[in-house]
Amino acid sequence: MNGTNSFFLFCAGADQSILKRTPTDVNKYASIGATVFFTGLFASIAGGFALFSVFKSVIISILFGAVWGLMIFNLDRYIVMSIKKKDSRWKEFTMALPRLVLAVLIAFVIAKPLELKLFESEINSELVLMEQERFKEQETMLRTRFTPEVLMIQGEIDALNSQIEVKRAKRDELNQIAIAEADGTGGSGQRNLGPIYKAKKRDADLAQQELNITLATLNPEIESKRNQIKEIESSMNSGLNEMDKVKLDGFAARLDALGNLSEKSTTIFWASIFITLLFIAIETAPLFVKLISERSPYDFRLDQHETLASNIHSSYVNKLNTVTQNENRFFKQTEKYQTLEAISAEKELIKKVIETEVGLIKEKPLTWQEYRNMGRRFG
Repeated sequence: MNGTNSFFLFCAGADQSILKRTPTDVNKYASIGATVFFTGLFASIAGGFALFSVFKSVIISILFGAVWGLMIFNLDRYIVMSIKKKDSRWKEFTMALPRLVLAVLIAFVIAKPLELKLFESEINSELVLMEQERFKEQETMLRTRFTPEVLMIQGEIDALNSQIEVKRAKRDELNQIAIAEADGTGGSGQRNLGPIYKAKKRDADLAQQELNITLATLNPEIESKRNQIKEIESSMNSGLNEMDKVKLDGFAARLDALGNLSEKSTTIFWASIFITLLFIAIETAPLFVKLISERSPYDFRLDQHETLASNIHSSYVNKLNTVTQNENRFFKQTEKYQTLEAISAEKELIKKVIETEVGLIKEKPLTWQEYRNMGRRFG
């Protein structure tokens, strides 16, 4: 096997010592290894681009992309290597199901940054629209903050103007009555400047005086309130001028833009779906190759090797268990024998002592008190 084949076999997690005895499976596992390698390479590119869209640093993106690609490569290699061909396909599928789910998740993680790169121009255009919408929302919020106060002050100005208009309307009405009296078109119907006209003219003059007083009183207040509105509008305009337009160029913003494009364009929606499905197919291909293929000489050799190792381990464990059980049995029986012998020796000793004491009692007469003490001694 040449260096390239050896590398791809390493990527597939195959045991090359077993493959040397099953050369017909070399190409199969080299192909699986190549798929695992290129999946890790795609993951490295996708991870590097995703980080570049956030930090705009080539060095950091390359380092992160390399680490991310190696991690995905290691996961894929473990997933492929951990699937063992057994006699039951259902059992194989059940064992592979969690690994398939993990492979699909990895495919989504790899596909999304590459989709962002493929649709970069469309996403940039969408980001401009999103920035404008965001700025418009901020502008609306700023205007909403000042508008109630402006409307309140304007309402007060309108109320003051209404008072002036009432006075002005009264004056105009009285002036019209006086003029009608003077020219004979109203009032008494006689054209003259007699006492009736003078009375009505006096009422009109009084209304004019009231209007003048009202204007003198309310105009400064109206002017002050108008100045307040100008100050509020000036503050609002300053806020609008100082408001920064948010530059949307991060990873999350690009994902949002891609989502918006998918909603607006059926073409982009289906293209995104097919790209994701493509990477799911690439990511799960090694697993399905192992699941649908028949047991090959490599699988039988590997099964023999694992069975032999399992049997050797079981035999060794059984021997250890036997030795341990024999040692426990030896110590138990020895300890039991020692205990029985010690009890027997203790009985003989006690018996000798009692016989000696009884012989001494028989040879020497005892008083009643000595007998009672002797009883306590043996009791």
